[in-house]
Amino acid sequence: MSSVIETIETLLVDLPTIRPHKLSMTTMACQTMVIVRMRHSDGVEGLGEGTTIGGLAYGPESPESIKRNIDTYLAPLLIGQPSNNINVLRARMNHHARGNAIAKSALETALLDAQGKRLGLSVAELLGGTCHSRLPVLWTLASGNTDKDIDEALLRLEQRSHCDFKLKIGANPVDQDVRHVAAIKEALGDRASVRVDVNQAWDESTAVRGIQALQDAGIALIEQAIPAREQAGLIRLSQRFEVPMLADEAVQDARDGLDLVCGGFSGAFALKIAKSGGLQGALELAHLAKAAGVGLYGGTLLEGSIGTAASLHAWATLPEMAWGTEMFGPLLLKDDIVAEPLNYHEFGVDLPQGAGLGIILDEDKLAHYARK
Repeated sequence: MSSVIETIETLLVDLPTIRPHKLSMTTMACQTMVIVRMRHSDGVEGLGEGTTIGGLAYGPESPESIKRNIDTYLAPLLIGQPSNNINVLRARMNHHARGNAIAKSALETALLDAQGKRLGLSVAELLGGTCHSRLPVLWTLASGNTDKDIDEALLRLEQRSHCDFKLKIGANPVDQDVRHVAAIKEALGDRASVRVDVNQAWDESTAVRGIQALQDAGIALIEQAIPAREQAGLIRLSQRFEVPMLADEAVQDARDGLDLVCGGFSGAFALKIAKSGGLQGALELAHLAKAAGVGLYGGTLLEGSIGTAASLHAWATLPEMAWGTEMFGPLLLKDDIVAEPLNYHEFGVDLPQGAGLGIILDEDKLAHYARK
């Protein structure tokens, strides 16, 4: 008799960040993760994580809504169902529940983790096998202070932890942001590439002016300069400038990717398991991008070690990610809830080893940081 899903527990876990993390829509000093513990009748436990940025400042799902919607709507769809047919369970959730991509991603991660443990295979092996055992990781400079960002970047280079940097801009007037970015690029020179993430803060006319200045300053990539729903504008920007555009919020899944490609978009797509409803949805987008000649970038919603490990297992199955990854979420946190942290070194991170995600909880740390 096959194993069935017996219980699904969700926990809100609050972890402080090592410094304020300033984005165009909010400044974070704490990250809240929704941790999923899915227990099965064969004794296997699968772990998952659903994480977003700044409550509701970033998108339509908050940590509290992720937990409530799993507990109330999604978990009842899964409890009592056979554990091993993940495709059927994904289809069941998508049929009965609209949206809620982050919540679904957390549950799919837990299903894959459990199945990997059950079969003695890593999640990457379940997805077809690894092309890479370690992945490059950039660092996001988001203190909002030019001198602090330069010092932080130089320290990361000296420590050989990161050699590519992304700057969060958009909260200030465009000319001020451009001066900030240009000064950092000038200070780093050829030692590091510098990209920017505008987090949808500009309108198209402002973006034209800002992107031209950033291109002149030697910036390598421009992420989501205008609002997500303005796909036609993003396509125009990608065709107007030499510096590539990175679509993030504008490309949630393969359908969005198809619309952009058919419209004439060129540049790159940011993959995120959270926005695509899980690992398999993100890989569907990746395969479409590869067929269309669009570059790939492994994105994050600043997940902790569980969500980051899940993403790494997905990215490791892809032959090429032209723009690397930003899977630095655990490094932004002052502490962790896992027994063995991910291994960051030499400008990248190792893929966790072992069955499933290769992640074991630190029960004491989890109890300490879980919201009461």
